Amino acid sequence: MIPVVAREERSGKGRSNEKALAALEKRLGLGIALDRFRQAFLHSSYVNERPEELESNERLEFLGDAVIELAISEYLFQNFPGYTEGELTKIKSVVVSGPVLAERARELGLGEALFLGVGEEESGGRRRRSILADVFEALVGLIFLEKGYKRAAQFVVEQLGDEVEKVEKHQRTMDYKSLLQEEAQRQGARPVYTLLREEGADHQKVFTVRVEVAGLEGIGRGRRVKEAEQAAAKQVYFKLESAKSQCSVPDEP
Repeated sequence: MIPVVAREERSGKGRSNEKALAALEKRLGLGIALDRFRQAFLHSSYVNERPEELESNERLEFLGDAVIELAISEYLFQNFPGYTEGELTKIKSVVVSGPVLAERARELGLGEALFLGVGEEESGGRRRRSILADVFEALVGLIFLEKGYKRAAQFVVEQLGDEVEKVEKHQRTMDYKSLLQEEAQRQGARPVYTLLREEGADHQKVFTVRVEVAGLEGIGRGRRVKEAEQAAAKQVYFKLESAKSQCSVPDEP
């Protein structure tokens, strides 16, 4: 069996990644040294195969997640003065969600610069939505460390500002089933959908669906099962988001 690192070296993938990384940094114009820029693209699967690599990009993901939340919250607060807290939260929850971050990462070509372990590479990790969302967060975290909050927030708004407008104008179809699935996974749970009723004639059927996850329940109705599932998922998703907001700051004793 060919050793993991040797297989990658033989394929030239490591050299290809370095070229893609340099081209990406130049295209983004961030002015970050390549050895530091590279840190944002080191997936844990790559680091696990190489003892010489000290750290993956996971800590940068953690930091970037917080910076993205703050930058979008600040942008919404400044640009939508007539909106309530609840309305702003709904827009933000979609804009900073994994599917949206992954789509933007794909458009930027971040996946091409990723350093993945051989197994992750062969299983299609370079196109996996969760990995793409993570590398977008890691990149933002790195920009924050290297250039400060102002530049990091500027980058976030440059990349996601149009998403805010789409959500606000309802031009994007919000996939609440995917959003709920993602949030549930973070909590180690799984949504369970149950078809409760079918009513009406064949050409005018109305379906009622219940979804349960993490002790919460939502019931949705629609002309199609998928439509009812989306309605139910939307209810529970915003219940989870509301619970997160209430738990983020402890009550004063």
